[in-house]
Amino acid sequence: MPTLNLPNADRSISPYTLTGTPIPFVRHKATDFSRIAYAAAHVVADPLANNDPWLTPAIDWDTTLKFRHRLWDLGLGVAEAMDTAQRGMGLTWTDAQELIRRAQAEARTRDDSLIAYGAGTDHLMPGPDVTIDQIIAAYEEQVGFVEGQGGRVILMASRALAAAAKSPDDYARVYGRILSQVKQPVIMHWLGEMFDPALQGYWADVDHDRAMDVCLDVIAANAKNVDGIKISLLSAEKEIAMRRRLPASVKMYTGDDFNYAELIAGDDQGYSHALLGIFDAIAPAASAGLAALGKGNNNEFFDLLEPTVPLSRHIFAAPTRFYKTGVVFLAYLNGLQDHFAMIGGQQSTRSVQHLTELFRLADKARVLADPELAAKRMQAVLAVNGVAAR
Repeated sequence: MPTLNLPNADRSISPYTLTGTPIPFVRHKATDFSRIAYAAAHVVADPLANNDPWLTPAIDWDTTLKFRHRLWDLGLGVAEAMDTAQRGMGLTWTDAQELIRRAQAEARTRDDSLIAYGAGTDHLMPGPDVTIDQIIAAYEEQVGFVEGQGGRVILMASRALAAAAKSPDDYARVYGRILSQVKQPVIMHWLGEMFDPALQGYWADVDHDRAMDVCLDVIAANAKNVDGIKISLLSAEKEIAMRRRLPASVKMYTGDDFNYAELIAGDDQGYSHALLGIFDAIAPAASAGLAALGKGNNNEFFDLLEPTVPLSRHIFAAPTRFYKTGVVFLAYLNGLQDHFAMIGGQQSTRSVQHLTELFRLADKARVLADPELAAKRMQAVLAVNGVAAR
C-alpha cells in the first residue's frame, strides 16, 4: 500500500499508509436489490473551456454521461439535475435542460436505466413581488419540460415559494395544482435549510415537526400522484416519524446522508428506499451493500455500508451546502474524471484539512478504487497547496 505525507489538524505533517482494500466494482441490476436506490449524480466541469468559471458553467458532457452509465451498471438509479448536480450553485435551469435532454437520450440506449429528473422553480428569482401564480407557472414550465422529454419528475423544493408563502394554504395550493397535472406519480423532495439556507421555514414553519404536518397533509390530498418523498433533514428520528405516517402507497426515500444505513435496513415497522448524494461518491459500496441486503444478508450490508457513514458525515458536515466538493473530490481520486475542478469554482469551498480527512476516511471505508492512483492525486492536490514543499 502507498505511503504519503499528510497534514494534521495541528498543522504538522506525518506519513500515512493506506490500509483499505478497495470494494470491487461488481455489476448489478436494480432487481438484485430489495430497495429502490437512486444516486443523485454530479456534473463534470470542462476545465479546458475558455469561460469565466464563476459566471458561465462549462460541462464535460462525455464524462458526465459516462458517469451515469457507471451508476446504471451498478444497479443504481440516477437522480438527475438535482442539488448534487449543483442546481442553484452553478448549474442554471438552461444548463439543466441540456443535462436532462442528454441524460434522457443516454437512458433510452439501455433497458435498465432508472432515472428521474429534478423540476423546480430555479429560473424564477425569489423576491418580495413574486406571486403564488408565478411560482405555479414556473413549476409548470419545468415539470412540462421534464415530462416533454419523456422523463419522470422529482419535484424539488422552491426558494421562491419559501420566500413568498404566507401560510400552509399557499403550499397546498401550489403543490395541489402541480400534482393534479403530472403524467405519472412524482417523488417530492423536502430539502432542509442545512442544504440550502434559502429554504428555511419550508412548509410555512421553521419547526420541522409542524412543517411535517403540512407536508403530510399535501401528500394525503394528492397521494395518487405521489410515488414517494425524499426528506433531507439529516435526522433519522424525523424521517422514521414521517415514514410511519405516510399513506401506504407512498414510499419514503431517505435523503439522510448521516444515517442512511440504518434507515435503509429499516425496522419492524418499515424501511426507507434511497435517493442520496453520497451514493454518487460510494457507488460500488452502496451497490454491494444493497445486493447483500437483497439476499437477506444484513450483516454484510452493515459491514459494507457502516464504514462509509463517517466519510459521509464528513463530506456533508456544515456548511452542508458545500458537500458537492467532497463528492467531486472522490470522483477525482478514483479516476472518474481527470481533474478536481467544478462549475462555479466550487472546488474551493473546502479546506485542505477537510480534503485530507476525507482522504483518510475514504481509505478506511474502502472506497478508494485504486490506492496508488488516489495517493498520487492526493499528493498533487497537496502540492498545489504547498504541502509537499514542507
